[in-house]
Parts: sequence; structure tokens; C-alpha cells
Amino acid sequence: MLLADDLGSKDIGCYGGPVATPAVDGLAAKGVRFTGFYSGAPVCSSSRATLLTGRQHIRTGVYTVIQDHMHDMHLLKSEVTIAEVLKSNGYDTAHIGKWHVGTPFRGRDKPWIEEHGFDYWFATDLNASPSHRNPSNFWRNGKRVGELEGYACQIVVDEAITWLDQKRDSKRPFFLNIWFHEPHAPLAAPDDIVAQYGDHNDPAAIYSGTIDNTDRAIARLLKKLNDDGELENTIIIYASDHGSYRPDRNGGLRGNKGSLFEGGIRTPGIFYWPKGIKGGRLEDAPAGAVDLLPTICGLLGIAKPKGVHLDGSDLSPLLTGSPDKFTRHQPLFWHSPNGQPNVAIREGKYTLMGYRKLEFPKDQEAIRTVMNKIEALLEKKLGRELTRAELWNKAYNTDFKTPEGRRLRSEFVMLNTFQEAWIPLIKAGSGGFQKFELYDLSTDPNQTNDIASQFPKVVERLVGRALAINASVLKEASNWGQDEPALAAGAKPPTNPRPSLEDADLEKLLTRIDATDLPEGYHGSTHQAYVDKRMAALAPEQRVRVGTLYEEKRRLHPNMPNAGMSFVKILEYVVAGETLKTKPAPEPAAPRKRHLFILSGQSNMEGLDPSVSFTPAVQRQFGTENVIVVKLAQGGQPIRRWYKNWKSANDTPSKDNGDLYDRLMGLVKKSME
Repeated sequence: MLLADDLGSKDIGCYGGPVATPAVDGLAAKGVRFTGFYSGAPVCSSSRATLLTGRQHIRTGVYTVIQDHMHDMHLLKSEVTIAEVLKSNGYDTAHIGKWHVGTPFRGRDKPWIEEHGFDYWFATDLNASPSHRNPSNFWRNGKRVGELEGYACQIVVDEAITWLDQKRDSKRPFFLNIWFHEPHAPLAAPDDIVAQYGDHNDPAAIYSGTIDNTDRAIARLLKKLNDDGELENTIIIYASDHGSYRPDRNGGLRGNKGSLFEGGIRTPGIFYWPKGIKGGRLEDAPAGAVDLLPTICGLLGIAKPKGVHLDGSDLSPLLTGSPDKFTRHQPLFWHSPNGQPNVAIREGKYTLMGYRKLEFPKDQEAIRTVMNKIEALLEKKLGRELTRAELWNKAYNTDFKTPEGRRLRSEFVMLNTFQEAWIPLIKAGSGGFQKFELYDLSTDPNQTNDIASQFPKVVERLVGRALAINASVLKEASNWGQDEPALAAGAKPPTNPRPSLEDADLEKLLTRIDATDLPEGYHGSTHQAYVDKRMAALAPEQRVRVGTLYEEKRRLHPNMPNAGMSFVKILEYVVAGETLKTKPAPEPAAPRKRHLFILSGQSNMEGLDPSVSFTPAVQRQFGTENVIVVKLAQGGQPIRRWYKNWKSANDTPSKDNGDLYDRLMGLVKKSME
């Protein structure tokens, strides 16, 4: 299994793309190339969970992109993966490359990769870091590897070849799951390859260079299989985890990474197996990563997992030349909780898109502030104004070079990161859908013409199917971070009714809630962490009540100025047992005098040596918490010595002393924060 990361549907050569990919093109020429192949989701973690299990990702525990340091969610240990199916049928199994469906690397209790059926693994929890060049975040079978020399795609193939040579039982069949990091940012590729596509500083050229470099790595792997006499009898599947973040690499399709429109979910899809597949063909039937597990079972003649609802279908009749025997038991379906549209279904030539009513509680004021700063940076760099769609895409995906740019991007991503506290709102039905759109992909592949009003019966049928599948998915969905108690026998789960108040009375209640003070300890910069902690302590019916009141607030005030603060006040109202209490404003703190000492000299001047009395003396005099000591030295010289020589003849700082002065000012500024 060869999976690219963030690769567009029109990036590689055999799909009409601009990058030279002879190795992958060769697989397509002798295999089956799908013209309409889809990822399991428009974002990374979700699509990978679907690929491994053949199930809609929310069923598997993965709602959206996983941040291991802040999310409990992960691919559930109870899920049956392709690796587990093959391992139970005598296969040696290995995962090599990016993982991103949850690891314990960052201290949270999550399964190790071997617990999902892989005998051997060499992986990163998410993207290659600090870039594709010389990554330092790989782990091998539970142990950190350290910095490696080379490019991620070549390092991954090196490991795969080593495993084939030395780590597996050559008498057994194998499953090798290779998930590349390219062309996901931050980007890096050899200069000589990048030069074939443009300037070495051009992001588009570097992006192309990473794809080219990956194809060269794949060529080495194919040569190894051929040299071992195994190429002709190895099933090779090539795809991407979703569409590209670069709008120019999705073939003019609407949307990109993160979107349920075609540009976000359509990917390459190539199947190669000379001894078992009738090759040299195009296949126009819609298919996707959700179909891989049942398809592999079909091609190998092994049983599918029992007692598990598979959302995917077995494509083996299409691959082996018996299309009349192919049936899709369920339409292709997507639910991307924090996307908009958030639901899509593909049946035949039609795609239906559903837009949720729910707006998740976020600190909109903080988001606007950060976005304005990012917009100013980008427009200064590009020399033009950006559309809203461009701005959001670039805010998420630009590889900023300056510390300020990187800081703003990080803050923007965190402010918009999925919160597990939202799960009760999602499972309660998200308030339904505000509208549905219908597109005929046979005549309108770019989805520019919504024909819902022209075909109401088609819309009615597809809405019914989408809602039924969605209900089935949400019924299996996990309650991460909720600790919900089991229901007593015969008890009914909490529902999400409208508050039993007329709008006028409801407006009075919500106005009174808005008049309350924000709780002590709450700050907009830590909004989601605060909400997560408070929501986790609530009973299920209380969480539903919070969601219900917030939805009513959105209904009555769709343009409320600060939705995040309103949500927190509603949350505190429910926490307090639905009683209102306005807290008095705290007394202003007395002015505090602090003392800053700048020292130049030997290291013991920091006070690390107890025999030196300066630092302890001033701490005793002014109080330890009121003393800041900044140490700066140049070979023990006192400040006046190097300050006197700071300016050179042309009145500019000399290199060494200018750097020292800058360091001093930086340390002083940091200490005063």
C-alpha cells in the first residue's frame, strides 16, 4: 500500500499532472487506473482510519485531524484493520512512514502501532519534522530513533527494503503499508530535482520536487521486488490521503484539502497485480479508500471481518474484468464534522452535499484578530488582496519562514482545532441541516451548478439515504473525553428538545445569562482547554442542555459578537444548576514594584554559587518573586568595556558586540513579560 500525503488528483503524470512520475505511471499502464477514486475524508487522520478499516472514520473513533497532545481520540484498539485481517491469514505485516491515527508518543493513553496488527513499524506520529530533509521524529518499534540523514521518502523506502531483506520471514506472504510524508508541508527536496520545476525557493517547484523524489523512491522499491522475483505477484495500491492544499493541483475541481467538494476528496487510485488483475485499463466506476479492506479480502479469497459493519464494497469484480458482478451495498458517504458542507453522498452520477446548522463555539474575536495579522503578512508578501477562501487555505497551509508568521499560524490552527467537548453536539444531531445541494458530476465535474431545485425526487432519495447512514455512523461514534456513565437497564438516552420556553421568555433568560460575569480562571487564549475541562465534568443530560441553549442563542442571535464568551456563560449557568449569580468584580491588585538586574561576568554571578552573596542579598531585600536577574557576559568583561566599543567608525554596531547588545535587549524584553 503506497499512500501519498496531500497529493492532488492531477499532480502525477498518468493523471495529466506536471510532475514526472515514471514509476507510478508504469504501475498505472500495467494496472487499473480509476478516474473517480476518493479518500475516506478530506483530512489526514480520518482518511487513514477509513483506509485501514473499510469503515466511516467516525465509527472507528476518529472524528477529524488528531492532535495527540490535546486529543484523547484515536483509532480504537477494537477496530479490525487490514493488517489484522492479513496477519490472521499468515502474513508478515509492517507499517513504515506517517501514522497519524493516534499514538502514545506524547503521553496520552493510546494504542501502539503493533496493537493494530503490525509486527514491525517505523513511523512518525504526524508530519516529518523539521521537514522532509533530515527528519528527527521517527520511532521504530516503540523507541525514538533520533535525527536521520536524507529525505523522508528515501528514508522510508530504505527501511522498507531493509525489512524485506532482513526482518520478515521470506517464506511467508507480506503486507507492507508505506505511507509517505510527501508532499505535505513543511517541504524539502534535493535542489537538482527542484530545479526541474522552477526556482529552488518557489513553493510550487519544491512541492513538485517532493513528488518527483517520492516517485524515485518508489522506483527503488519496485526494483527490489523485481530483483527478488516478487513484483509480478505483489498487489500494489497507490493513492493519496485526500486532495492537495494547493488549489492549482486539483485539476480545476472545486475545493481542496479540508473540503468535501471534489477537489478535497478525489485522489489518484491505481491497482497493480499482473498475476491477478486484468491491467492496462481505465475504470470509471466511483470507488475509494473505504473499499480497500473488502477489496483485498475479495482479491485474496479470504473472509471479511465478522460482526462489523463495513461501509466499503468489494471492488474485485471491477478489477478482474467482471463488472456485471459488482454491486455497491451502500453509497459512498462522508461526514466531516467541522467541515461546511459537512456531509456528502455519491450515488451514480450524483453527489449530494449537506450543510450543518450547528456553529461550533469558538473564540471568534481571537480568530478575527489573528486572521487580520496573517492577512497583512500574506498580502505584503504576495502584493495583492486575498479572497476569504484563499486566506483560510494559506493560513492553514503556508510554510511561514519568519518566527512571527509561524507563531500566528500556530495560534490560528489551535483556535480552529476540533474540540472533543463538541462531540455531544455532534451526536445530538448538530441541529440538523440548513440546506442540501445536488450536482451531476457527469456534466458538471467542477460542481458549479446546484440542480437540487430541478430534481426534488433525487434530492429526497439521497437525503433519506444520507440521513440513515449518518444516524448509523453516529450511533457507533465514541464519546471522547466525556466519561459518560452507562445507562440503567430500560433507561432512554438523553434527547435534545427545544427549551420549554416561548421565544420572549427564552430571550430574557439568555439576556440574563449574558449579563453574568465570565468565570475566574477563564481567558480567551485558553478557551477550548477551559471548555473541555468543564464539559468533561458534566452529566450527559447537562451537556445536551448546554448544546440546546447555545443553539437557541445562535438561532435568536445569528450574528452575536463573541460566540465563545456566550458559550462559556451558558456552560457556567448549567454547571451552577441553572441558577444565575453575578460575581462581584475583584478588587484591583496593589501596584507591584519589581527589580531588574543586568549582570555581566562569570557564571557564578547568576547566584548559582551559594558563596556569592549578590543574588540572595537582593532577593532577601526585595522578595524572591520581585527580583529578575538577566545574565549577559563576554569573556567576563564588564558591560562598560564592550558597550564602549559597541559603535564602530561608521557608527554601526560591530558584529560581535552588536549581537551581544541585541541579545541583551531580547533577554530584558523576555524577562519583563
